[in-house]
Amino acid sequence: MTSHFEYPSDREAASAAQVRALEKLLIEKGIIAAGTVDKVLGYFESEMTPLNGKKIVARAWSDAEFAQRLVSDTPAAIAELDLPIGMAGAEGEHLAAVANEPGVHNVVICTLCSCFPWPVLGLPPYWYKDPVFRARAAREPRAVLTELGVDLADDTEIRVWDVSGHSRWFVVPQRPAGTDGMSEAELAELVTTESMMGVALVETPARS
Repeated sequence: MTSHFEYPSDREAASAAQVRALEKLLIEKGIIAAGTVDKVLGYFESEMTPLNGKKIVARAWSDAEFAQRLVSDTPAAIAELDLPIGMAGAEGEHLAAVANEPGVHNVVICTLCSCFPWPVLGLPPYWYKDPVFRARAAREPRAVLTELGVDLADDTEIRVWDVSGHSRWFVVPQRPAGTDGMSEAELAELVTTESMMGVALVETPARS
């Protein structure tokens, strides 16, 4: 079972072709410069990236007091870290973290459109915008999580958080077993975008 929804490769190829055609048209019309798209993509690759979220989660796993501050006042806690981007601005307004814990599992969706906390998770995956996923995750989150390979105990409470212009939610997943003694950098490597959306668990690292 994969940890995310898959789109057919031909659909992705068609979308890519449409994007290239639109870019070419905008350049020809003088609306954007030739290097604009590459500049924007570079921005998301270097600054608005899931690496920010990974570092935030790793710090929360390593520092219990920071973890508490992160949930109670997310922007202030994040401001303590040396990240390449501020958390205000595009899709970073009103950031709020929710933490998984024994008996509680959080899931982030956007039922209205595709709001997403870009500064900490980067750009949303294609399937996040899919109306079927959005509707089913809101209506039957346990069934969707099971299909995605997230098997939770029957008595685990599942909380669904609807991202909007007023709240940009992201999940602090539970720290997996077998990670004692790992550095923050090593812990960050274990965190995935899907786990910070609540649609995957962080796996216990393989022993060398």
